[in-house]
Amino acid sequence: MTTTEVLRRFNRTYTQRIGALDESFLGLGLPLGSARLVFEVGEDGATVRDLRARLGRDSGQLARQLRRLEDDGLVLVAPDVEDRRRRTVRLTAKGRAFRRRLDDRSEQLAERLVAPLTARQRERLAEALATADLLVRAATVEIRSVHPGAPTAQQAVRSYFDELDARFPGGFDPGDHHDVDHMAPGAGAFVVATSDGEPVACGGVQAIGPGVGEIKRMWVHPGWRGAGLGSRLLRHLEEVAVELGHPTVRLDTNGTLVEAIAMYERAGYRAIERYNDNPYAQAFFEKRVAPVSPRG
Repeated sequence: MTTTEVLRRFNRTYTQRIGALDESFLGLGLPLGSARLVFEVGEDGATVRDLRARLGRDSGQLARQLRRLEDDGLVLVAPDVEDRRRRTVRLTAKGRAFRRRLDDRSEQLAERLVAPLTARQRERLAEALATADLLVRAATVEIRSVHPGAPTAQQAVRSYFDELDARFPGGFDPGDHHDVDHMAPGAGAFVVATSDGEPVACGGVQAIGPGVGEIKRMWVHPGWRGAGLGSRLLRHLEEVAVELGHPTVRLDTNGTLVEAIAMYERAGYRAIERYNDNPYAQAFFEKRVAPVSPRG
């Protein structure tokens, strides 16, 4: 069977086994979509914007679901006290009790599903599902251009800097690397990959010479590595560089980031001499990403 056939078959099997087709999911009186929304609101509440991002719902769909949950007395929707432009969603006492029952019954269903399996079979199932989950999420990650000063971009860059600080033998001091003007629209570009509303990868392109762009701040969340997201992000950044008029791209990295170096080499980057004064850079690469334009 092809990949899509296997995926469709699994979807049919799994949705039937977990009761996703039932109007009352797990016998709790709500369809799966509404029950999932209660779960995502969580004990601490959430903003409507965050719920839209996590669940991939448009404003109309989410508004209708929230109205039903309000009518059922499960949630309260109100303006955010810190920002009146946003709305927050919180569980009522009844909603918190519903969520506890949802957790309990979901756990019981999972236990029933795996009960006939041996310990080794359960281990194989857990490994297979973890891999499938990672690959499906990686395939559905949204990569989009944002201003490098946007909250999602800043969150991703902070995670990137934190990882460098943890991995470099002497730590990492971002210093004036927080400057974002050179990757802002009109000068360069910055992209963020998000899944369920959370940034999981990022990278930027800046100009460093005529026809030469530089890929900077390329980062992939550690939990997402091994699913091909890094290579996909790199290809996307190369396409962005071409769109910005940079047929050649360069990048630098630290010698401790061996997995990044291996990825660059697989992608066709060749080692070159140092081209900047970055004190943390130890390896330098270049790649032609667009054909040479014929002379007029």
